[in-house]
Amino acid sequence: MEYRMGEYEVAVIGAGHAGIEAALAAARLGAKTAIFTMSLDAIGNMPCNPSIGGTAKGHLVREIDALGGEMGKAADATFLQSRMLNRGKGPAVHSLRVQSDRDAYHREMKHRLEKQKGLDIIQAEVCDLRIDENGAVKELVTKLGAVYTVKTAIICSGTFLHGRIYVGDVSYESGPDGLHAAVGLSEALERLGIHLRRFKTGTPARVHRDSIDYSKLEVQAGDEPIIPFSFETPREGLKNQVVCHIAYTNEKTHEIIRNNIHRSPLYGGMIEGVGPRYCPSIEDKVMRFAEKPRHQSFVEPVGLDTEEMYLQGLSSSLPEDVQVQIYRSIVGFENVRIMRNAYAIEYDCIDPLDLRPSLEFLKVEGLYGAGQFNGTSGYEEAAAQGLIAGINAARKVQGKHPLILDRASSYIGTLIDDLVTKGCSDPYRMMTSRSEYRLLLRQDNADQRLTPIGHELGLISEERWQNYLHKQEQIEQERKRIEKLTFGPSEELNNMLVARGTAALETGAHASDLIRRPQITYQDLAPFDTERPNLPDEVTEQVEIQIKYEGYIQKQLMQVEQMRKLESKQLPEQIDYTQIRGLRLEAIEKLQRVRPYNIGQASRISGVSPADISVLLIYLESNRMEEKNS
Repeated sequence: MEYRMGEYEVAVIGAGHAGIEAALAAARLGAKTAIFTMSLDAIGNMPCNPSIGGTAKGHLVREIDALGGEMGKAADATFLQSRMLNRGKGPAVHSLRVQSDRDAYHREMKHRLEKQKGLDIIQAEVCDLRIDENGAVKELVTKLGAVYTVKTAIICSGTFLHGRIYVGDVSYESGPDGLHAAVGLSEALERLGIHLRRFKTGTPARVHRDSIDYSKLEVQAGDEPIIPFSFETPREGLKNQVVCHIAYTNEKTHEIIRNNIHRSPLYGGMIEGVGPRYCPSIEDKVMRFAEKPRHQSFVEPVGLDTEEMYLQGLSSSLPEDVQVQIYRSIVGFENVRIMRNAYAIEYDCIDPLDLRPSLEFLKVEGLYGAGQFNGTSGYEEAAAQGLIAGINAARKVQGKHPLILDRASSYIGTLIDDLVTKGCSDPYRMMTSRSEYRLLLRQDNADQRLTPIGHELGLISEERWQNYLHKQEQIEQERKRIEKLTFGPSEELNNMLVARGTAALETGAHASDLIRRPQITYQDLAPFDTERPNLPDEVTEQVEIQIKYEGYIQKQLMQVEQMRKLESKQLPEQIDYTQIRGLRLEAIEKLQRVRPYNIGQASRISGVSPADISVLLIYLESNRMEEKNS
């Protein structure tokens, strides 16, 4: 029996990392919003690993924060250990990663949702979606029969859709962490003509802290000083609370895996879903990289108020008895006690080629997708999509144009463009190598790139905006000062230069020219700069990067300008590519499927050649001339 409940402008289905950002963004933009979750106790859950950030993922978190999202602030409030990855490389690939307190993060995010005005939190399983006569979202129905009238809906189902757990030859219907799977929504989506497919992911065992011999492991300390994720979090007072450790598999471990590989559901054919290419299970790593004598495992605490330890890098779907053998074969784990066994989980998701760049479905107006539902992996990728979907759902009901970030603006723009233009055959993971503009898209300048957009949208407070403007003014003034500042040759300065491995001065030199030397930093010149103002580290960091990499940055800006010229050439949404002479059959098929918004996006579609792009440019020009003459 059905019964009528509330009416909402934006309904978010799922309260994981994508759902949280979607709901907060929509509500903050003034849309009457509800977020539906199968369990309030699973809001912001971390079923895979208790961490935020990592290579390229840290970039996404800082971009989310720069736009006005929440993940970075919650990560700063609940972290146990912070590390900046890739410090030995250039700033383009520096990425922040924190070890999070899993339970504290959940509580932090749950409370932030609860405090948000204009947002209702509802514990219910959504099992049906209905559309009106125009093919637009109209209603959603819960398992208990409650009917909600909605103008837009965002599906952020994570790994819950028809979720199935695999441990050896045992499998059963379940969501992550033993929570119920969502079983009705998949059928509803298929009735709407949305094609679903199966992906899979996995997680390692959680073991008891006291059962590990840490004296046999490598210590992995956090970084000092700590750089926070959020541009609003003060750097002062942040402290690492734990150390992590590193263990290694060995030949005995690998032998156990090889001897039992026939018992793996992955190799036995039980799992039909496609797993993540860049985060394979330990059995997959051993079989695929047989030449490697060992594989790393990072031993990380799950929280301060629990004895559970997470063994990153040792995910598995092998039987429980084999898991015990594998873990106990590792030095330091000889007496390890498993508290939660490792498992693989298979779930329904969509082909992201069915989405517009706004993350709205091509076939169903007002229906959006975000997170693992769209074929991605990772909390950070999910949160980034959720933020954009929430913004665009709110803007749709308000009659505004969607926010579409291009590849030169952000990793978020790169992520979404990759998904809706190229699709993905396995769970998509963001990497710095996916961006052709990564020197511009650094994690340190995310605010410069995106905070003006967040402010224009209405997600950045006036106080934060004024602080941002002040920071940019400080950067500009200090850079101008450094460009004018000169140093004459002196014994002290030349001793420093030679000690750093670079040539001494024979005549005067601009400070900026010295900073451009690879061996010299802004800080190195401090003892010789008597007029140097007292500026925050985040300001001087920007001054140094802008000066040191100016030539490379200018080259990338020229590439961006060329890309944006192609992006400015819009393609009509209802264009029939079968009627354009000169296009190859493969290009017609791909263009009809993706429905690119502009020539730039069309040029990135697999199977569309430069010759096809030339045909499209000629077509657009001839249409423009016809319209001009008519």
